[in-house]
Amino acid sequence: MAGRRRKNTGTSTGEGAAEAVLPADLELQDLYGAFAAHGLDDEDLDDAAVLVPPVKLPPEQELAEQAKAVPMFGYALALARWAFPHRVVDEFGDLVQEDRGPVARLLGLAPAEGEVPEEAEVEVLRAWSLACDLDLVELGTTKEGEHVAVPGPDLEPAEQGDAETVLELWLTAAGIVRELAVEADSLPEQDTEQDEGEDAAGAADRAASPAGGEEDGEEDEDVLNEVEEARDAAAELLDEALQVLYETTAFSEPGNETVPLGVLAALLVVPEGEEPSEELLGDITDVMVALDPMLGDLAELGLLEYRPIDPELFDEEEGEEPAVVGEAPLDEEESARFGLVRLTPLGQYGIRQWLLEDGYDAPLVGELAQGDAAELLRGVCESANVLPEEELRVWVAGRDPEPAARELLAAARGDDAYGPLRRMLCVSALNLLGAGAEPAVREVLDDPELGGSARAWLSALGRPDVPVPDRAMALWTMVDTFAAQLLDNGGDAELLRELITDLPVTGDPASYFGELWRVDHPYTADVLETIGELHLDRAVAKEARKAAFKARSKG
Repeated sequence: MAGRRRKNTGTSTGEGAAEAVLPADLELQDLYGAFAAHGLDDEDLDDAAVLVPPVKLPPEQELAEQAKAVPMFGYALALARWAFPHRVVDEFGDLVQEDRGPVARLLGLAPAEGEVPEEAEVEVLRAWSLACDLDLVELGTTKEGEHVAVPGPDLEPAEQGDAETVLELWLTAAGIVRELAVEADSLPEQDTEQDEGEDAAGAADRAASPAGGEEDGEEDEDVLNEVEEARDAAAELLDEALQVLYETTAFSEPGNETVPLGVLAALLVVPEGEEPSEELLGDITDVMVALDPMLGDLAELGLLEYRPIDPELFDEEEGEEPAVVGEAPLDEEESARFGLVRLTPLGQYGIRQWLLEDGYDAPLVGELAQGDAAELLRGVCESANVLPEEELRVWVAGRDPEPAARELLAAARGDDAYGPLRRMLCVSALNLLGAGAEPAVREVLDDPELGGSARAWLSALGRPDVPVPDRAMALWTMVDTFAAQLLDNGGDAELLRELITDLPVTGDPASYFGELWRVDHPYTADVLETIGELHLDRAVAKEARKAAFKARSKG
């Protein structure tokens, strides 16, 4: 699965459903905005690592059960069992005609009595083809020349519920369907309107034949190139759509993972920060129509849940324009007629595996929370694609608050580059632990690095006996708090301005900053420079910049 750059991270101020569907686009933008922090321009982005957000996945055993419950995958398993000890097949490895009806009844695709619908036999052949592709059945020829099929070695462990076997089989099946979805639906209209009896395969035969004329061969090669380009474009579009769904699901609250197809298409088409023009609305509709059959195919393997576009939307009466998504606000039911898509846990698992196979870092929520507090805080600080609150929540779950708090506080100490951020994360974890952490917090009230934050935390709990920090501790904690915000994805300018507004700079900023630049903290100069850039009072900002210069000179 190719790396992808979003055209739109959901921050557009335009009207529509996108803002409602992607409530955490700010976080998604932060992940992809990390490139800017490293000074990468648009050309560099093509070679830069794509930051993939972490996702939550059920245990593998649960995923395996979900895979076995997918009808098409279940049919393939059932057919492999039906083939025991062996079944006669035709010379192409397909089911013989007399077996197709009984198998359709066996799978519940046809009634027990009466005629077997043709559609049921087609479904049986599709399931049989999948079973063969997965080697759930193996084809061979007897000594007498009879073509037969026998169950493959993976059938038994899959039936017994071996999660590794089931998920490996399902992932292979999903990859096959993903490729076939593109093969089936990517041919451009102009390539399919050939003379009767002509198709791309025929063009390939003629191009390979020395009997064909040179001119015909060149034309056929052009057709094949166009077809191949169309397939590549469709494959890229599908990959991008799946990755948008992966990201959206990663940031969605449980129950809010469903995305209108029009919103998905808009995220792929509309440049960031722009409202869709009339031309872009047409492009959105084109993308929706292209994705519709491909997403429907993937839904058959349980990779996603999909409500297709209502075909009546595109039934035009003479003189009428076709329906175009986004032209006017739609109610929920009307919007659903344009298509709804939801990535399933199996879909998340599959896309993550494809990303990992292509060399991308695709983390799971909680991966950084498997060690002690020091490993937790260090991992969260050093990882670009991480949801800190989720990692902290996983770590504290089920732990005794007091010893957990003591471990966190010990890990938060240090004057290294990540020290301020560790202490900020520690306070967030203490908030998750709650009042049970209080005894451990009281133990560090006089700690020069932790005392200020500890006192603020206890005061927030409403404890009346919290001692006021001395001047040195108060100033050091203020610098540390600012530094943590600067380290946290480059700092939130709005939050920093709020902190700056609360600074106790009275009528004598020179005196205040005269104290502040002497604070022995590795980020003192950076904090003063930030105050100088963001403070709205020009006189205060000037004094802050002068103090920053003195802090730099001191070093």
